[in-house]
Amino acid sequence: MAMSSYEVVRRAVEFTGPDRLPLRFSTLGLSDTHTVNWNQIGTGDHAQRETVDEWGCTWVRSEVANMGQVKGHPLADWAALAHFRWPAADNPAFYEGMETRFADAGDRYILTGIFMLLFERMHALHGFENTLRDLYLERENIEMLADRIVEFDLGIIENIGRRFPGQIHGFSFTDDWGTERAGFISTKLFDTFFKPCYKRLFDAMHAQGWHVWMHTCGRVDAYIDSLIEAGVNVLNLQQPRVFGDLATFGRRFAGRVCLESLCDIQHTLPFADDDAIREEARLLIEHWGTPQGGFILSDYGDGQAIGVPLEKKQMMLEAFLAADRWKKPQP
Repeated sequence: MAMSSYEVVRRAVEFTGPDRLPLRFSTLGLSDTHTVNWNQIGTGDHAQRETVDEWGCTWVRSEVANMGQVKGHPLADWAALAHFRWPAADNPAFYEGMETRFADAGDRYILTGIFMLLFERMHALHGFENTLRDLYLERENIEMLADRIVEFDLGIIENIGRRFPGQIHGFSFTDDWGTERAGFISTKLFDTFFKPCYKRLFDAMHAQGWHVWMHTCGRVDAYIDSLIEAGVNVLNLQQPRVFGDLATFGRRFAGRVCLESLCDIQHTLPFADDDAIREEARLLIEHWGTPQGGFILSDYGDGQAIGVPLEKKQMMLEAFLAADRWKKPQP
């Protein structure tokens, strides 16, 4: 008998032998996971040129509908702290109607999460350059900012866990940490400032019985050991080619953390031919997974932004399915 979607994902994350490759490919109508969101505004309505999220950050978009980027940083000047209104995690409006979003879950693995967990929220509020600079020049203020964000996140975790005990399996979030060449800060600073914050958050997620799912872009391999030590269970890395040789990266990290990926969204998918895509799919399955699991195929949802038509995504999906090392013959 085939495993349920929940069991396939759980076993891949925990390295206990799924019976096929887990999929998160909603653009093609395939997903072993189901997300139950609370009422965070996040980036807001992408059809609007400007929106404001629950932290007061202003998102601006071009004429092409997309996520956009933060152009209005409400705490760009520390003087704004005097009148800044912090969001309250206990606000019941954040959770109204959330229970109805479980209805279509079926037998899937259920995720919830926070958009922009820590570092991204810090620079959305204070500005990117300001945040990097003030890690050195305004340590008291930057520590206060991180602490307030962590306290809010812990409140969201506690509220969701209390409202839906035993119903959620994983907690996902985003924190991009690098360019295509390197991480934004030194490993030492990451370990002394950010790792304890992540450890505190990951411990709270694990206390609810959830796996920790983190998306991060860029060449972030310098931080992965620290994230594993802090307790991350799944790393969503959508630019595998920034790490160089896929086999070398796999030797470092496969089997220590479940890797969620696809063919590189900036190099391979938009520009490579079908044979190169098939070969990269094979290499990722071979080197980023293990015989016991540890790999999840996850689509990059915004095909328009990276110039990848659905037909190409379909071909990539078929390439991964053809390389599936875990697929068991069904009776």
